[in-house]
Amino acid sequence: MDLVDVCFAGAARQAELLRAGATTSAALVAECLRRVERHDRRLNAFRVVFARRALAEADQADARRAAGEDLPLLGVPVAVKEDLAIAGLPTTRGTAAVERAADRDCEVVARLRAAGAVVLGRTRMPELGLWPHTESSWAGATRNPWSPEHTPGGSSGGSAAAVAAGFVGAAVGTDGAGSIRIPSACTGVFGLKPQRDRVPLAPDADLWTGLVVAGPLARHVRDAALLLDVLAPGSDLSAAAAADPRRLRVAVSLRTWGPGIPLSDEVRDAVLDTAHLLADLGHEVTRVDPEMDDVAGSAAFAARYLHCAALGEASLDRPDRLDRRTRRVAALGRALPAPVVRAALARGDLLAAQANRVFDGHDLLLTPVLTRPPRRVGEWDRRPTVPALLAASRLTTFLPVWNITGNPAASVPAGHSRTGLPLAVQLVGRPDDEHTVLAAAAQLERTRPWSDRRPPL
Repeated sequence: MDLVDVCFAGAARQAELLRAGATTSAALVAECLRRVERHDRRLNAFRVVFARRALAEADQADARRAAGEDLPLLGVPVAVKEDLAIAGLPTTRGTAAVERAADRDCEVVARLRAAGAVVLGRTRMPELGLWPHTESSWAGATRNPWSPEHTPGGSSGGSAAAVAAGFVGAAVGTDGAGSIRIPSACTGVFGLKPQRDRVPLAPDADLWTGLVVAGPLARHVRDAALLLDVLAPGSDLSAAAAADPRRLRVAVSLRTWGPGIPLSDEVRDAVLDTAHLLADLGHEVTRVDPEMDDVAGSAAFAARYLHCAALGEASLDRPDRLDRRTRRVAALGRALPAPVVRAALARGDLLAAQANRVFDGHDLLLTPVLTRPPRRVGEWDRRPTVPALLAASRLTTFLPVWNITGNPAASVPAGHSRTGLPLAVQLVGRPDDEHTVLAAAAQLERTRPWSDRRPPL
């Protein structure tokens, strides 16, 4: 098997090839690093690449395997987002404002290493994870492997770009308002926001007032299941991704969280095509547009989001180094009266109960991920802060409610636009039911494969 093909094979297949002796970790990691050297100057997916350490760890993985050791990700190259702590480095969160180095790996990185993974590097994100694109004045723009003129989304934009470009077998990102699902949709990879508290965030706790979770971005559903089995052992999600689900009751909704939000025809068609495919596969598919407490619910989320921006700014060593727009968003959060913040946080349980009523009669909810295909890099640069925030909320209207509720939700590739940009749909599961989400997504992948098409790097 050609090494470039192995780079695009995904983490699960890479682990199988390494286990079978069809290639070595040293050869695979070296080829991944060559791809990064060749292409990442334009894509800007990585903030830092651990080339020397990765090559040494690959040699160690090969030696461990030769000695009879076997681990789920032994020798497999992965990437992690820059808000996940790595010992000896500042946890930069997309900024140039952190100087203190972490004294130890966060639990996510520790579990990846314990499973034998080779951490190739740290991937870029927008400052404090505030935007559905990955751009800043000092770091430049992270670009989409399908079209460098377009964004790979955010905030886990670097992780998604690295997977889509074949730099790593899989990556880990975080999602506080769609930040795994947005970039997965923009780059044509599979991304899963797990159930809240499924993946430990230690040493951090209650990130973004409990909105943030960590999860996988991968080329295949089974890659994501494998990573999640490593990060949250005991769930046996790989088995769920390997078998077709039982006959499911699927609710389909195109209803935005708020009135007057436009939905592109291509996005609408991708959702309806997926609904027809699920029906053809034997599932019961019903159009349902549940009430979601639009005005009060979305206003409460906006207050919570701005409050989190202020908390993020306050945690930095040098907040004066932030971009002006980031400081303005944080200032809006600081200006919120404390009772408004408390009311916004208290509203979460009510909204969760209301949103989850759709699962009284259904196993899955199918929606768009974004309201339009990927945007151009810099498209919002000239907009003032508040109009840019409103544009972001319209783009991502289908996503943040599931961070408030905590439900598992995935971005599943669903073809390409007329101009060749990736499209995707969202599958949302009942609370604590990643199994059904992964099983349905894997069935869609087997029926409508997406990984045979690669970005035109």
